[in-house]
Amino acid sequence: MQDVERPLVLCCPLPRTLELIFTPARLDDLRARYRLVETTDEALPGLDDAVLGAARYIIGQPPLDAGLLARLTSLRCIFNVESNLINNMPYDLVFSRGIHVVTTGAVFAEPVAEIGLGFALSLLRNIHGADADFRAGREAWGGAGNDRARLLSGAEVGIIGFGDLGQAVARVLQGFRPRLRIHDPWLPDARILDAGAAPATLDSVMTQSDVVFVTAAVTSENRGFLGADAFGAMRKGAAFILLSRADVVEFPALMAAVASGHIRAASDVFPEEPLAADHPVRSLPGFLLSAHRAGALDVAFQRMGEMVWQDLALLEKGLPPNLCKRAERETVARMRSRPVTMN
Repeated sequence: MQDVERPLVLCCPLPRTLELIFTPARLDDLRARYRLVETTDEALPGLDDAVLGAARYIIGQPPLDAGLLARLTSLRCIFNVESNLINNMPYDLVFSRGIHVVTTGAVFAEPVAEIGLGFALSLLRNIHGADADFRAGREAWGGAGNDRARLLSGAEVGIIGFGDLGQAVARVLQGFRPRLRIHDPWLPDARILDAGAAPATLDSVMTQSDVVFVTAAVTSENRGFLGADAFGAMRKGAAFILLSRADVVEFPALMAAVASGHIRAASDVFPEEPLAADHPVRSLPGFLLSAHRAGALDVAFQRMGEMVWQDLALLEKGLPPNLCKRAERETVARMRSRPVTMN
């Protein structure tokens, strides 16, 4: 196949790489079927007009202004492989031209949900603390080591945000038969009822749950919406598990609630990453820490590449993308998650 006949794909997938998200065999397939122009966010505007004008697809999420979009005359789809939809382009203009914007973030839902389950079990049964005590020679045997232990089975559990990740958390919890409440102002009650859960206000989730999972994306409306009042209203000894983005909480208030002994918490995300070596959360008892690793599995990254590959094939048949999640014009510009800076 001659180069002029192969669809052109602009590749600027940072913080990912093509080698990370595609298996070697699939990357060979991609190079054989498409013309790949590997570039960066910064270098993309400097590409020749002939290259930009021929590009049908972008793998990445580079900032695009109206002028750059005007040069991308053949663009059909932007594949966001960072996972968060970023407010870095004029979406109204993008949608008016019929350009798809899709994200591969769903690949992280299952692995993040699984580690969230692990956090919950460890917080409720003090698995991590008991291990540290044992290694230090201060273990408490039998019932003496369970003075604050609670069961997850049959517990009252709340989920804040019920997108791909929240739904995955609900699935991994099924075997524990929780009494599940879900708060998501962007969903109709029917969606939540279909999942076997009860639609709930934010207040009822915070006040009536033994375990609260936060899986909400950061939007223009909810930055820092969980603060001291919300944590103070939680049941004493309840577990708060942050899986989505740190910007949805007032992190100092969360730390204070844990330091007081009122709640226990776990987080895979932090206000700044990497976290400063002297950050006080590192030495805070009752706070289980994970270095933004919940979804960073090779299997997840390679699923990402496979989703892109298969949706590219659909688009080349004149069909819409199906595996990747399409951005919605009513909500995409309200997303405020900060881009990931590390794999």
